[in-house]
Amino acid sequence: MSSLAVTSAIPTTSVKRSKRRPLPGFNLTLGYTLLYLSVIVLIPMSALVFKTLDLTLAQFWSAVSAPRVLASYRLTFGASLLAALVNLIFGLLIAWVLVRYRFPGKKILDALVDLPFALPTAVAGIALTAVLAGNGWVGQFFEPLGIKLAFTPIGVVIALIFIGLPFVVRTVQPVLEDAEKELEEAARCLGATPYQVFYKVILPTIMPALLTGFALAFARAIGEYGSVIFIAGNMPMVSEITPLIIIGKLEQYDYAGATAVACVMLVVSFVLLLIINGLQAWQRRRIGA
Repeated sequence: MSSLAVTSAIPTTSVKRSKRRPLPGFNLTLGYTLLYLSVIVLIPMSALVFKTLDLTLAQFWSAVSAPRVLASYRLTFGASLLAALVNLIFGLLIAWVLVRYRFPGKKILDALVDLPFALPTAVAGIALTAVLAGNGWVGQFFEPLGIKLAFTPIGVVIALIFIGLPFVVRTVQPVLEDAEKELEEAARCLGATPYQVFYKVILPTIMPALLTGFALAFARAIGEYGSVIFIAGNMPMVSEITPLIIIGKLEQYDYAGATAVACVMLVVSFVLLLIINGLQAWQRRRIGA
């Protein structure tokens, strides 16, 4: 029997079934997606913006540019950026060790990376405060040197490093596992040094994942409240984070002022994430080229 006859003998219903997809069609799926994002993201964000419209321009500027609020911006965004940069370096180092080496206790170390995910932020803040305080296990060695870790901006940075580390490790780790080691071996055979292999072969491959982990750690640090509130000391103009400013305004029933400060954080965070996403897209295009 010819191939044409075999093809004609296949029922049309089976052909239609083979084209069926496990999820609904594009139109229905897109509708559910837009509805879900609207309910979860767009509507709350719109309510935040509309509540701010109750203020005049002068009132809005006065609320978001008060000296105490500006000091909290500097601490929140500065500490978040510094913590994300530290996690970028050490997160890559930890992911490299977990992927490229075998040693006793590796599974335990791998599980410890996820501890900040599972640990309540308040518990993390209390634990860090107990360790970094002047009479704590670590703080007692720095206190005689005049270096205070807890209840200072240094403690804020340490807390943000703690809660942001898993984002970098878990983003870079699968990319390292899937990296083609043949390219590294070929580069070594051609006489490349270990530094050149890392800079020319490995780093371009994992750079999009590194930027993604950095963005996630940075965004997570900006909105962190539970772990920071215990270790920051909450001293106005010194160690007071912006989320605490917002909570204070809400407790004073200054809802419009709280939403104004929240809108500033939202806009700055969104712009920074757009920049990072643009860098990721540029990096992917460069690798593809």
